[in-house]
Amino acid sequence: MKIVFMGTPDFAAKSLEKLIDSKHEIALVVTKEDKPANRGYELQMTPVKKLALENNIEVITPSKVKGNDELFEKLKNIEADVFCVVAYGKILPKNILDLPKKGCVNVHGSLLPKYRGAAPIQFAVINGDEKTGVTTMYMDEGVDTGDILKVSEYAITDEDTAETVFDKLADMGGDLLVDTLNAIEDGTVTRTKQNEDEATHCGMLTKKDGEINFDMETKKLFSFVRGMTPWPSAYTYLDGKMLKVLDLKKVLDENSNAVPGTVISTSDDGVLVKTNDGAILITKLQLEGKKAMDAGDFLRGRKIPDGTLLGIKD
Repeated sequence: MKIVFMGTPDFAAKSLEKLIDSKHEIALVVTKEDKPANRGYELQMTPVKKLALENNIEVITPSKVKGNDELFEKLKNIEADVFCVVAYGKILPKNILDLPKKGCVNVHGSLLPKYRGAAPIQFAVINGDEKTGVTTMYMDEGVDTGDILKVSEYAITDEDTAETVFDKLADMGGDLLVDTLNAIEDGTVTRTKQNEDEATHCGMLTKKDGEINFDMETKKLFSFVRGMTPWPSAYTYLDGKMLKVLDLKKVLDENSNAVPGTVISTSDDGVLVKTNDGAILITKLQLEGKKAMDAGDFLRGRKIPDGTLLGIKD
């Protein structure tokens, strides 16, 4: 089939990679504009644009989609069978959704209707879900509300962070997209309406969302930190400076009567901090202005006395 692909970040690039290796024709790639990045503020193309150009696929980067007559005419003239949309980051109006002969297919990083919205992978880990996955669906004018086509599940482990789940689902999503397109082409695809009673929503995460509240149950705090890794990152404060918590372990049998957020002890293994019902052992951290370190290396250069209360900004 003739495909127009719309996407922006690494998650979308993995789907484009799998699509390039499939039997389908990619007539055009649509992605976000180049943006300044790093300290030099040099313009940087999106991962999707980079991959498309490497494979000699035409790329366009419209600044707007809604009300863009030039974009509409270009997409119309392609006469595509399907538009594939993966984390594009811009809302498609109805006149564009109606263009492809066999519809617009979206890849979403959750088991819909759970976690509609911008950060489904992070919230699945933050909330301690045992499983997540990817869903392909036909797009409509709502946000992640279209009919479900195919689903692939992934079991979340204690070793997973949002980053590792992201990588896994990106790969699964690419395979699922190709499977879905093949089923559309041969007429075997089925569509299932989403159960609105089971729908949940998740918004965009910001840096301030990563601040740790140690007065949480240990299991919830453990999931919170992993879900915030690598971005926006989980953090607290040590002597008024931001301290990122990059890795940790659950300690459920700690019976200290200290206030949550209190450093109980330190060792080469890490920094043991009181939670609501136990403790966490911080094994990797990064102090503001410094590089990331294993806790043992950090403590050799900076002592943290027992009884220190984390989370105090001033």
